[in-house]
Amino acid sequence: MKKISVIFILPDLETGGAERIVTTIANHLSRDRFEPKILLLRKQGGYLNFLKKDVEIIDINTERIRHSLKPILGEIYRRKPDIVFSGFGEVNAYLALFIKLFPRTKFIARETNVVTQHVTRKEIKFFYNFYNNYQRIIAQSDDMMHDLVDNFNIKKKKIVKINNPVDFDFINEKLGISAKPECFKYNYKNVVAIGNLSARKGFDNLLKVFSRLKNENIMLHILGDGKDKDVLLQMKDFLGLKNVIFHGRQDNPYQYLKYADLFILSSRYEGFPNVLLEAGACGTYSLANNCPGGINEIIQHQVNGEVSSIENYEDFSQKIMKILQGNYNRDGIKNSIRSRFSKDIILNKYEKVLLDLMKK
Repeated sequence: MKKISVIFILPDLETGGAERIVTTIANHLSRDRFEPKILLLRKQGGYLNFLKKDVEIIDINTERIRHSLKPILGEIYRRKPDIVFSGFGEVNAYLALFIKLFPRTKFIARETNVVTQHVTRKEIKFFYNFYNNYQRIIAQSDDMMHDLVDNFNIKKKKIVKINNPVDFDFINEKLGISAKPECFKYNYKNVVAIGNLSARKGFDNLLKVFSRLKNENIMLHILGDGKDKDVLLQMKDFLGLKNVIFHGRQDNPYQYLKYADLFILSSRYEGFPNVLLEAGACGTYSLANNCPGGINEIIQHQVNGEVSSIENYEDFSQKIMKILQGNYNRDGIKNSIRSRFSKDIILNKYEKVLLDLMKK
C-alpha cells in the first residue's frame, strides 16, 4: 500500500503551541499509512530535539513569511505530496490563494486563533476570501469555528473541530525530574502564569489584580518573554509589587506548575490554550479569564478550575483568595484533562481527517 505523504508547514519549531501540536502529530502518525515531512521557514527551535528522526525536515531558510511563498510553492510542485497541512495562521492565509494550482494535492489549514481577534492587518484579512479553497479547516474550539463561519463565510462542512492534544507521557517525564523551585517561598501561596509577554496575554490586567493582593502572603511567578517585558517590569515597580517575579522563558515550566497552588490564565483571547491543558495535566487548579478561545470547553467548573472576568480586578482578586483557601483533588484535575484531551483521543481524530480526505 502506497503511503500517504504529508507535508506540514510551520515558520520554525520554537516552543509555542502550534509548533508543539504539529510536532506531536508528525511524531505519532502511523508509519504504516503515512510519510510525514515538516517544511520550516527556518530550521530552529527547541522542538527540533523532540522530532522523531524519520520525519524529514525541509528547510527553506527564509526569514519573512511573505517571502516564503515562492519556495513553499516550489517544494509542493517538486515533491507532489498527497496532503499539505499548514499549521500557522499567516501562512494559511497566503497559501489559500494558490491551492487551485495543485489539483492533485489536498490542503488542510489548522487555524491557531480566533481570527477576528488576532488578525488586524487588512492585507492578510484579504486572503481569507480564498479560505474556502482549503479542503478542510481545523478549528480548535467552538469560538474559532463560529468566527470562521459568521465573519469569513467559510462553509461549515469544511470545518472540523479538533481540540489540542495533551502529551501526558512527555509531561510526566518532565514532572519526574521536577524539584520544587527555590523561589517558591515557605508560608506563601505560589501562583503561576505562563505566556508570551504581549498585550494578548493580559499580564497588565493580572498586575492590576495583584496590586489588590499586596499585603497577602501570595507570590506571583510569571514565566515567558516578549516585547512588552520592559513595560510590564516598569508597571510592576510602579505598583510596588514585591511579590511578583518575572522568570523569563523556562525549559521546564512543569516544575512550576507541579508545585503551584494555582495557575492563572489572564489572556484577552486564545485559540485553545495549551498551557491551560498542561496546568490541568500537572494536577493544578486554574482560574481563567472569560475570553474567546475555548476556555469554557476546557474548564469544568470547580473540578479543574473556574472562569471569571479579569477586568473586574476586585472580584478576580477575591476569587484568587477564595481558591487559595480551598483544597482540590489533583488526580481529579488530571483525569478531567486526560479523559477529554489525551494524545491518543485527539491524534486519532487527526488521522481520521487525513484518511477521509484521501477517500474523496
